[in-house]
Amino acid sequence: MIAEKLTRLRAQLRAHAPLVIAYSGGVDSAYLLAEAHATLGAQVLGVIADSPSLPRQALADALALAEKIGARVEVVRTDELANPDYATNPPNRCYFCKAELFTKLDALAADRGFRAIAYGENADDMQQVRPGRQAATEFSILGPLRDAGLTKAEIRALSRALTLPTADAPAQPCLSSRIPHGTPVTTAALGMIERGEAHVRSLGFRIFRVRHLAENPDAPRARVQIAPEEMPRLPQLRADLEAGLRAAGYAGVEIDPAGYRSAS
Repeated sequence: MIAEKLTRLRAQLRAHAPLVIAYSGGVDSAYLLAEAHATLGAQVLGVIADSPSLPRQALADALALAEKIGARVEVVRTDELANPDYATNPPNRCYFCKAELFTKLDALAADRGFRAIAYGENADDMQQVRPGRQAATEFSILGPLRDAGLTKAEIRALSRALTLPTADAPAQPCLSSRIPHGTPVTTAALGMIERGEAHVRSLGFRIFRVRHLAENPDAPRARVQIAPEEMPRLPQLRADLEAGLRAAGYAGVEIDPAGYRSAS
């Protein structure tokens, strides 16, 4: 079954070469870039969208992974925060982010003579409401993993076979996802979240979120959600965790007793 899906994936990649891939360094886009590079060689270009919602470490890791894969990658600056439709943080915020990205990629592809643009939506994603999918449809963005029928579990298994470090990586959506809908997305808030999550990660936690609560914009609070299996480590590290989050700019810190569970 998986061999048939791979055949479909590679056929689609060949049919649309030369190809631009929206690459984030996450599980799906990393596998797509690796498979496209193996199939198309120099006929594929990965493009990373850089903005304040992307942590600096994530950008560095994505570039290092592309180098390991051997694929060409470029960084383009996106300006979604300049769009009030994004910055006011409505429930469909991701639509405006993806529309900004695909606008930039569409211009790049046209200027450079690329035939198509692809992104890393997988077959499981179709079971979820994803506002960015509307933008992908409007810009005729390909979803080769999805169309081949590859699930997240299969993509992780195939990534493991290719020794990609993303094979077992946790999901890592953009920093804006830590801000509740209706609370404005600002560079200051994103910087605070980035500093806070970097500190939590430095304590050895792997799967977590720092939620940015700004009912009082002058004294935002952090709600920390840690994966239940990692919670036993928390008591001995709690003081360090809270001190680091306050140093990141948070006036208060609370730990979510329910922990963190992925929506997917």
